[in-house]
Amino acid sequence: MYAERLILETDITGKLKQVPLLPANKKLEAIFLVIDENEQIGLRRQPHQDIAGKTKIFGNIIDATPETDWNLPK
Repeated sequence: MYAERLILETDITGKLKQVPLLPANKKLEAIFLVIDENEQIGLRRQPHQDIAGKTKIFGNIIDATPETDWNLPK
């Protein structure tokens, strides 16, 4: 199983503007998440303007927390 992300658009009646081409002879499971109008796809997050560029890192931040606290898959 693999995931493929598709962004679909509908017209004012709720019908798909363009029907995507899907794999032949396959079963597909679809979960639809409605994208908020204010949400922009690919928008990069930025720090607040009051703290942007004022952060200083002293030393190695990777060793600050033990690896067991990272919840990494084994």
